[in-house]
Amino acid sequence: MQANSELISGRAKTVEIAMMKRRSLAGNCGVGVFVIALVTVLVAFATPSWLVSDYRITGAKLDRLGLWTHCFRSLPDVNDDYQRRFFVGCRWVYDPFTKGYDEIRGFLIPPFMVATQFFYTLCAIGVFLSMILVLLFFLCAGPDQKFFVKLIRTIGYLTLAAGICGGIGVIVFAAFGNKDKWMPEHANNWFGWSFILACIGAVACGVTASLFLTEAHVQARKRRQLKESQTRFQIDSESKA
Repeated sequence: MQANSELISGRAKTVEIAMMKRRSLAGNCGVGVFVIALVTVLVAFATPSWLVSDYRITGAKLDRLGLWTHCFRSLPDVNDDYQRRFFVGCRWVYDPFTKGYDEIRGFLIPPFMVATQFFYTLCAIGVFLSMILVLLFFLCAGPDQKFFVKLIRTIGYLTLAAGICGGIGVIVFAAFGNKDKWMPEHANNWFGWSFILACIGAVACGVTASLFLTEAHVQARKRRQLKESQTRFQIDSESKA
């Protein structure tokens, strides 16, 4: 009887080890795709190449611009009818030191640009918060902890929200960023590599969300199966005793 009990106990532990695998393929892939999302979103957020001038145009007034920095070769002051003031070089969009720059801020940041900044900032914040949770998931948390499934679901929903916000931001910018009556010589301007990274980051957030939500489903199912197996082995053990 004791031998049978030990055999059942050993089999139960074997099943438990098999079921309590730390991460499934979806979780591992989710971490990998999240790294892509993290890098692309943060780089796009910080770099000034969302809209760039055609490098072949030597007399272009615009050089490049991003969410927070604008670079001009020779932008005339839109409020100066006599064209006596020009803005040259790269500046933070809220630069308080350049004379006259605050006066054209309404031109530099129209409503669609404010919307792009707002939604992509939410995306960047969501990705940054997700990074902390992903590190916790990757380095510390395990299936034996009660909050493990909740942690994975939180990562999934947070990256989903980040992807939606990032998607709205890039769609708004794509729709209005290169329209006439904003940046000069719009026909010679192109969406730059920062904008491409922003699009990749938004898509990567969505893929990350689907992988982590799949991982949450897998881990929840394993947990249910483990409880059922433990109950079954306990009944078998009591019946043979």
